[in-house]
Amino acid sequence: MRSIPPSFTARRDRHARRRTSPVLAAVALASVLALTVTACDSGDSAVDAKASASASTQGDGEFKIPDDIKDQLKEHGIDLDNWRNGAWKNWDKDDWLREAEDYINPIIEDLWDPDRMREAQEPDQAVDEGDISGDQGVTDPTPEPVEAEAVPASYHANAPEAGKVLFDSPEGTMVCSGTVVKDPANPGRSNLVWTAGHCVHAGKSGGWYRNIAFVPSYNDAGLSAAELQNATKEEVAPYGVWWGDWVQTSDQWIEQGSATGGEGAAYDFAVLHVTPEDGSGGKSLEEMVGSAVPVEFAAPAVPEMESMTATGYPAAPPYDGQKLYQCEDKPGRLSIHASDPTMYRIGCTMTGGSSGGGWVSTGSDGKPALVSNTSIGPVTAGWLAGPRLGDEAKGVFEAVSGKFAGQ
Repeated sequence: MRSIPPSFTARRDRHARRRTSPVLAAVALASVLALTVTACDSGDSAVDAKASASASTQGDGEFKIPDDIKDQLKEHGIDLDNWRNGAWKNWDKDDWLREAEDYINPIIEDLWDPDRMREAQEPDQAVDEGDISGDQGVTDPTPEPVEAEAVPASYHANAPEAGKVLFDSPEGTMVCSGTVVKDPANPGRSNLVWTAGHCVHAGKSGGWYRNIAFVPSYNDAGLSAAELQNATKEEVAPYGVWWGDWVQTSDQWIEQGSATGGEGAAYDFAVLHVTPEDGSGGKSLEEMVGSAVPVEFAAPAVPEMESMTATGYPAAPPYDGQKLYQCEDKPGRLSIHASDPTMYRIGCTMTGGSSGGGWVSTGSDGKPALVSNTSIGPVTAGWLAGPRLGDEAKGVFEAVSGKFAGQ
């Protein structure tokens, strides 16, 4: 089985694995069953752009970096000019920021151009079938595959909360999926995106990924890969590019998350706070896309749930990562380790790149709510699994929400 990793362009000969993508104590990347996420090897493209960690600009159009961000950068020996000109490509382990409080993600304007967005593909994460066999907690029979259905264009009209999460890793440029969620601290003005921990942080073997950004309604018109070759940035990202100025994932993901074996998958979730690349500082993300879904941390037990709908941009074959898909199925239970929370599992043929995409079901109030996200899946696409959002997830969510309360 394999976890659903981020996808990356040049490495199509993935082993039998796939995974979704990554963040909590500051980031979490957990995949249990050899799933794939989307990432690409085009990370060495030249970048001639300005950098910023703020949405505010000075009168002359130059980005203004907040003093606290400047101090953080200096503390870690990071020169902003060098960073924007390519120093971020240094993945030396001694310099790879890992701890939750170390997250830094200065905006590099125009780094995410249409080509870079289009070419991002999926990385590997895998686990043997035997890792989930036996009586570990509660595991229901393997669900029958459910064929993913293409979301009709425009995506904004049919799934306005969905989008792509883009980031750079040591393996290259990668992509996951994400969902705009409501922020109780900023009603109607949320800048929060829900995704997988493994889409933001490498887990126990590394640190935070870089250049993390969210593109709502990516390829809204549902253009083909050929048509996207000449598409403008406005066509690819009609609602802009939003950079993650803060992110958190579970401590469990940071400490246990692994690309193989499914370690940390039950805690593979993350919350991203974003700001617009263009520094407009006007509308929030929720106002820009016109919608956000609430998060449910006390969803009904599996036997009481009629169905879940998973949404994402699958990038591993037979998909190409350019179009939005959904699967709907009645969930079952999957236990990787008896000591960890049991995960949700549904039949679904989506592959790597769909990692981090939201799972929506009926919440305790009878209304649609996000109850999980894609984390892992088997070597041969047929089902997906995601964490049950409990107290750990609620703590991560409330920490990010509270940090930006009233802003």
